[in-house]
Amino acid sequence: MAVELWNRVNVPFPSAVSAVRVPFTAQTAADVETLLTERENVLKLLRSEMLQTEVRLLYELLYVLNNSYRGNKTFKALKQVEQCVNRLKNMKLDAALQELSDLCPNRIQRQLSIKDGQCVVPSQPTLEWICLKVLGAARLTSCTLRRCSRAFTLAKQQMKWEEFVILNVVITSMLSRLWVIFRGVLLALSGLYRQLLELLRDVARVQPMPFLTDFSLPADLAQFLGPSDALLLTKPAAHSRARQEKKQAAKKLPAEAKKTCAQKRKLKEDLGVAVIRGVGLAADRKSFFKLCRTFTEGKSTPKQTSRADRRHEFQKQVRDAASFSHLEIRVDEMIRWCKSQRMGKEKRLLTFLQLKCRQMKCLEAAGYNVQRKLQTFKKEACWASSPEGSAPKTLRSLASRRRVHGRIRFHTLRRLMMRGGVKRKEQAGRQTRARLSGDDLRSGTAREATCRSTVTHDDIDDIFASAGL
Repeated sequence: MAVELWNRVNVPFPSAVSAVRVPFTAQTAADVETLLTERENVLKLLRSEMLQTEVRLLYELLYVLNNSYRGNKTFKALKQVEQCVNRLKNMKLDAALQELSDLCPNRIQRQLSIKDGQCVVPSQPTLEWICLKVLGAARLTSCTLRRCSRAFTLAKQQMKWEEFVILNVVITSMLSRLWVIFRGVLLALSGLYRQLLELLRDVARVQPMPFLTDFSLPADLAQFLGPSDALLLTKPAAHSRARQEKKQAAKKLPAEAKKTCAQKRKLKEDLGVAVIRGVGLAADRKSFFKLCRTFTEGKSTPKQTSRADRRHEFQKQVRDAASFSHLEIRVDEMIRWCKSQRMGKEKRLLTFLQLKCRQMKCLEAAGYNVQRKLQTFKKEACWASSPEGSAPKTLRSLASRRRVHGRIRFHTLRRLMMRGGVKRKEQAGRQTRARLSGDDLRSGTAREATCRSTVTHDDIDDIFASAGL
């Protein structure tokens, strides 16, 4: 697949005359002057110390995080930003714009050329070549903006998860500054491209030497970049719009209001001067004592009252429910209400009961008798909506569950492992003793047999000796 000319890093320079002599009027001089101003704006942003500092910071971050942060999505997004910046550098747009400045007449030459009626300006092939460079730079700049936005979103997501907070703060601030700078570069390129087309039309009408035969230059950058990136060229800044609205509102104010505002701005307060209050001190004391009396009497706030009313309503609905299907609806409504009120404990208990309710609803639909389970579940749901006092037996294990510290879990695991090792040693000892006791038993049996045989032989000899044999 052939690569477009504007998408190449090194666009081939046309083998044609770089400058031509054309009729020069005041309008042409104004176009050249505007073109040089737009070119200066682009070069000022590309060579600004702020952009160079942010790019160096990007390089340093990628160098430091290359080993420990390599598999992270934010790191990969930063690598894509770096690739876009490097490709924009390799295009050498600043060198092309500097050559354009050398070919254009300066202020003194323009004044003399207006009197003479002719002047040397860049040729059509040179202007088309610079237009290609500007188109490629604009596309790369829009791609850089998208990559910065993606990396910013990923870093913000990690900050939300409380991962690498300080690092992500540095990354988001750097990406936001890069986005602002490159958006300014894109706006400057849009103005430069517009002025290039103006001068290109004048030169092509007088000295036509077309360089681009298979590619037609777009009318503006908004048409070339597409609707999504074109918004970056037309959308005004939010703070400027708000500033204009404030100015218009200030113009509509009457003279007396303006005078009052001016007096307020000129008014200076001294810390040693007493402040005169419009409300009496007695009224402030009365309201303060009334508020203290409210707290001392133990009156509940409206939020607590609404919570208690909602719990009583839910418990009444649970007691009146005739099946697990009705209970599931009520429990689901209560879970959503607890989530909106940020009642974490009640939400967890009711979520556990909701799973149990769904299982019992399936059994109920299958035709099983679940009336006793229904009564037990009602008690559990009423307790879960306001977990106070002793929990039902079926919920005690869930209610007593607490978060265990990692060190305690480690010691518990170590104790269990040691206990298992002791049990294994005891079992091995019992097997060894059993084996030794078996050997002793066999040896004792052999000795007993030998003794028995010896005694038997002695008795037989005595019998024969008594018989005189």
